[in-house]
Amino acid sequence: MHETKYLIPQKYKTKLKELNLPQYSFKIAGKGEHEMILDPLRRKFVKLTPEEWVRQNFIQYLISEGKYPPGLLGIEVLFKFNKLKRRVDILVHNRLGEPVMIVECKSPDVKIDDKVFEQIATYNMSFKVPWLVVTNGIHHYACRIDHEAMKFDYLLVIPLYEDLLI
Repeated sequence: MHETKYLIPQKYKTKLKELNLPQYSFKIAGKGEHEMILDPLRRKFVKLTPEEWVRQNFIQYLISEGKYPPGLLGIEVLFKFNKLKRRVDILVHNRLGEPVMIVECKSPDVKIDDKVFEQIATYNMSFKVPWLVVTNGIHHYACRIDHEAMKFDYLLVIPLYEDLLI
């Protein structure tokens, strides 16, 4: 496996934290408050925030390391919960188009705590997926939910795509 380098001009490197993920190449444009990163799945430039930096890196991690099919990843998927509009950062589907995993991305400066897990658990009331992942780019947590037994197990690694389909 070869290691790729960040395709980031030097002027952006001070703003973006190094993450606990392999390094990937990105297209970044703009200056200052108008910095944009190309989201290849949405096929458009989006505002480069710390959370977006984590999301784009984690998407590449899922595709490159986890062998997740890009066409089965939904990014910032809109849904309604209690009549309120919400967005799931990454929604992974199986080959039948059914949701199987929710990924919640946070800025590297956000501590992954009970509040973050409550947020993703609340989102999952709408989707009822068996897999949840929370990441701030530094720390990554995954769990498998058994909805029938009403229990969950934390995993030591982020599952490969093929493991989601078991």
